[in-house]
Amino acid sequence: MKNKVMNGEDGDITIISHGVKLEGKISSGGSIRVDGEIKGDIVSQGNVTVGEQGDVNGQINATSVTVGGKVVGSVNAKEKIIMESKANLKGDIFTKILVVEAGARFDGKSNMGDAKEPPKPQGLNPQKNETGS
Repeated sequence: MKNKVMNGEDGDITIISHGVKLEGKISSGGSIRVDGEIKGDIVSQGNVTVGEQGDVNGQINATSVTVGGKVVGSVNAKEKIIMESKANLKGDIFTKILVVEAGARFDGKSNMGDAKEPPKPQGLNPQKNETGS
């Protein structure tokens, strides 16, 4: 199979078409477009797009996320989250750049620092305690 181009980037694209319902965790090294319904988490090394007919009930972790439909769950994008005018997102978001078009609905907390990273394990070496001034 040849690689397709999505948003100017080469890579594999997984498309969940309208009318398709999936349950479980989805993991991909490429990009994912959801026009159907997913109950479960999505992890992508590329971009995730939830189309206007798309419905995701679970967490999304990707490089960039575009929401045009409904998402219930936290969204963690390393680079950018775009909420289109018909987007409906209920959950917390973590990203560097947030774009919200007029008409989009968002219910949750946003963190526009670096994307959320898992806590680092404590080493055997004692850490210096920092005190505020």
